[in-house]
Amino acid sequence: MILPLQITSRNLELTEAIKADIREHAEKLDKYYDRIMSCRVVVEALPKRSLYNVHIDITVPGAELIVKLDPNTDLYLSIRDAFHDARRKLEDFARIQRGDVKHHEEMPHARISALFSDKGYGFLATPDGREIYFHEHSILNRKFKQLEIGMEVRFAEEMGEKGPQASSVTVI
Repeated sequence: MILPLQITSRNLELTEAIKADIREHAEKLDKYYDRIMSCRVVVEALPKRSLYNVHIDITVPGAELIVKLDPNTDLYLSIRDAFHDARRKLEDFARIQRGDVKHHEEMPHARISALFSDKGYGFLATPDGREIYFHEHSILNRKFKQLEIGMEVRFAEEMGEKGPQASSVTVI
């Protein structure tokens, strides 16, 4: 960390053991993102309900990451959970900065080209001219008996024993 860790308490005295626990958790954050500029931790006791809040404010280049979870009856669990959430936020921030954000591919389209209702299977025709086998159990949002030739579908493809097959088929 470039700037020192700041630990503040409200409505309670923090023991050296608690401060050491917080320092240990804060030092581990550098493993997940090494450009942390500051880390402020506020530990608050809610005496009437015997609950503890732990708030963490982390400053990184271009952003401020704030962790605020629901209160907990165990102070050490509150600290652990808050730093766990802080770690995840730092990992997500670093992933976005690197451009490693996941992009889900859209499922391919096809049309039902053949149905064999008595045998429980059919074929899909893809726009590139391939034929994909599907079984009645791979239909997700309809009953097999409701399908008609020509219906447009999305599908997930996998390699079967005799060639490509659709592991899931969703009628559009």
